[in-house]
Amino acid sequence: MTMVEAIYKDSFGPYKGNSFVEALPDVFEPEEVVRKLKGSVDFHASDTQAGSAVRGHLIAQLMNQFFQPINRHIDLEKKISIMIREGYIGRNPKDGSLNTRLQNGYERLMTGNNDAIRFPSTISTARSLAFIGCSGSGKTTTLNKILSTYPQVINHTQFNFIQIVYLKIDCPHDGSLKSLCLHFFRAIDQALDSNYEDKYTRKNQGIDNLLNLMRQISNLHAIGLLVIDEIQHLSVNKSGGAEKMLNFFVTLVNTVGLPVVMVGTPKARYIFEGDFRSARRGAGFGSIFWEQMPYEANRITQDGRVIKSEWNIFTNHLWKYQWLRKADIKLSDDIQNCWYDLSQGILDIVVKLFVLAQLRAIDSGLERITIKVLQTTYEEDLRPIHPMIEALRSGRADRIAQFSDLIIPDIDKKLLTLQTQLQQNKNEFDDIAEYQGHEISIRLHRMLVDMGYSSDLLVPIVTRAIQSSPESTIQSLMPTILKWLNDTESETQPNVQNNKLKPLKAKYTSQDLWHTLDTEDLRFQFTQKNEENVFYDHLKKSTDLIFDINDWLPRVS
Repeated sequence: MTMVEAIYKDSFGPYKGNSFVEALPDVFEPEEVVRKLKGSVDFHASDTQAGSAVRGHLIAQLMNQFFQPINRHIDLEKKISIMIREGYIGRNPKDGSLNTRLQNGYERLMTGNNDAIRFPSTISTARSLAFIGCSGSGKTTTLNKILSTYPQVINHTQFNFIQIVYLKIDCPHDGSLKSLCLHFFRAIDQALDSNYEDKYTRKNQGIDNLLNLMRQISNLHAIGLLVIDEIQHLSVNKSGGAEKMLNFFVTLVNTVGLPVVMVGTPKARYIFEGDFRSARRGAGFGSIFWEQMPYEANRITQDGRVIKSEWNIFTNHLWKYQWLRKADIKLSDDIQNCWYDLSQGILDIVVKLFVLAQLRAIDSGLERITIKVLQTTYEEDLRPIHPMIEALRSGRADRIAQFSDLIIPDIDKKLLTLQTQLQQNKNEFDDIAEYQGHEISIRLHRMLVDMGYSSDLLVPIVTRAIQSSPESTIQSLMPTILKWLNDTESETQPNVQNNKLKPLKAKYTSQDLWHTLDTEDLRFQFTQKNEENVFYDHLKKSTDLIFDINDWLPRVS
């Protein structure tokens, strides 16, 4: 159990004077939300010179560490912030409203009458939110990040009271509402190290009685928000039909007085779409349906400002995290178009395609992401999701509904396979072993290689610099090392006055290595064209290497 001591800050409006609200973090502005939710990726440009096995591990971190907030994330954070705070309006330990709820709850438990009250109570201000989106759209990840900005348990010493700010549970796989109630008690036990689940599972409690117990415990611990994930697992047959399931959630909100976020895939939409009246009750704070990110161009305002689309913001930010030695700095429109076509804007697939493409680029020696690499990665590594992507491309709701649970099977296995292939390359220079893991030495070596220094003297010169000034920083060591390297190179230069210059001999590169050459090299471009295309047409369409005089003349005339 992780608990923090309450620190109160003056609040505003209807929250003013409510200790449960004033112990929460401040309400965040959108800029703060972005800063708090944004994932932190450990990236250093010098690491592009690391061995392939090391880079494989660095690339894989994107799967869990990369998170770029977009508008939908900011909107969700705002709604959750309001739900938590509004839910506390009728539960204030200072004005007696909390004690009134506890007394009325006790009365109902003892009499078995759900409408029994001992004291007049305030109207519940709790809301519900239906949150639907296909797997891979980032629902659970975003919710976890938003909830992590709050402490889960707060100790109010002056009231001798422990507040649970949020509770997150998964729907049981057996699909029954009773099991869902038991999951609620289990989550309480995990938060408080209590024994509610054991206490209430010994008796054969009915749904109504379990709801009364949930109401009493929710007030006893001032639970601010209940998140129920994977609600598509609920079974219509085992729960008595969609209407009964919806009534259960409505009771949680209205009778228990607990704000509830219901999260699921499109398979759960039947719960809320039975009829208009039920749908409105099921989404008291509205419903959110996360479709794939749309592919939109940037907008230009009347005053000339460029408003970037979410797709461009997301992919341009992700594009920076490349551990490839020949990575293109700028993300081209052609690659961006291909990337969207192969992922259809599903955030999880966007990131995984990018990760797998980098690993494939290292393994092949290409060391950059091209359209061909993306297409090969999609065809060979993401084959199980092809029917799902085709359904999304079609835009037909009936086809998409068949694949509402978009997942990429065996993605971890595929990552391990590619990383194993990278580790089998024994001919690479292992800077980590050479410098015995000394971080500053390794960073210096990689930066120097990145600057074009590939002399055999790098290791002894870097080692000498570190030994002479072991406490120095990279910034202070670099000038000294560069001077030593330049002095050494000038000493080994031939005397041009006494020697006739020999003609340079062209370096031969076999055709099977053309794909490792620079982007501007015609041999590299030849490896990137489709077999059915004419090479000239490929150069004209995909590069700036062809001067199109027919296009140029009208523009300059």
